[in-house]
Amino acid sequence: MKNDEIVKLITEEIIAREIKIPIPVTVSNRHIHVDEHTRKILFGDNPLKIKKFLGQPGEFAAEETVKVIGPKGHFDSVRVVGPERRACQLEVSVGDCYHLGVQPVVRDSGDIEGTPGIYIAGPCGMVQLTQGVIVARRHIHMLPADAQRYGIKDKQLVRIRFSTGMRRGVLGDVIVRVNENYALECHLDIDEANALCIKNNDTVYLEIGEI
Repeated sequence: MKNDEIVKLITEEIIAREIKIPIPVTVSNRHIHVDEHTRKILFGDNPLKIKKFLGQPGEFAAEETVKVIGPKGHFDSVRVVGPERRACQLEVSVGDCYHLGVQPVVRDSGDIEGTPGIYIAGPCGMVQLTQGVIVARRHIHMLPADAQRYGIKDKQLVRIRFSTGMRRGVLGDVIVRVNENYALECHLDIDEANALCIKNNDTVYLEIGEI
């Protein structure tokens, strides 16, 4: 058997062993989660007002926005995402970090220990966060039933492929989060999406295989 025939057979075998799972994408722009104490300082006693519901059950974009102020720059009208959490967390892109003048730190949501701080200003007051600025790790939300069907475990690292458009490509080190309260959805930040020309509601393919 010739070398090119062997290569062809090996390639076909690899493709046959792979599983490709379509996942809808949400592109996440900079936003902030706040706790109850911070919300009261920024906006007063009224609860957050719902602007629109998001893809994950119970989550919503609020009417409220804040100004975030770093050592070198600031952003106006950063959207608050509800409901309130136990700790404040500002999610930005790597490019945003350079604009603000803070060190980019890639973390899973909720893992804010030792991350940079920032100033947050609202219509009723200002707060200095000592930590909480993260570049959110690219991730996939998945229901347990889907995870069981595809043989995926919580916190497993996978890769995703985008096969249409002008800048097709593959992203690795995508963490899968499995929970019964989730909806199937891949979250990328604006830098990652722009790199591959991905838009909201596009489809990427989660790949499980030996390469």
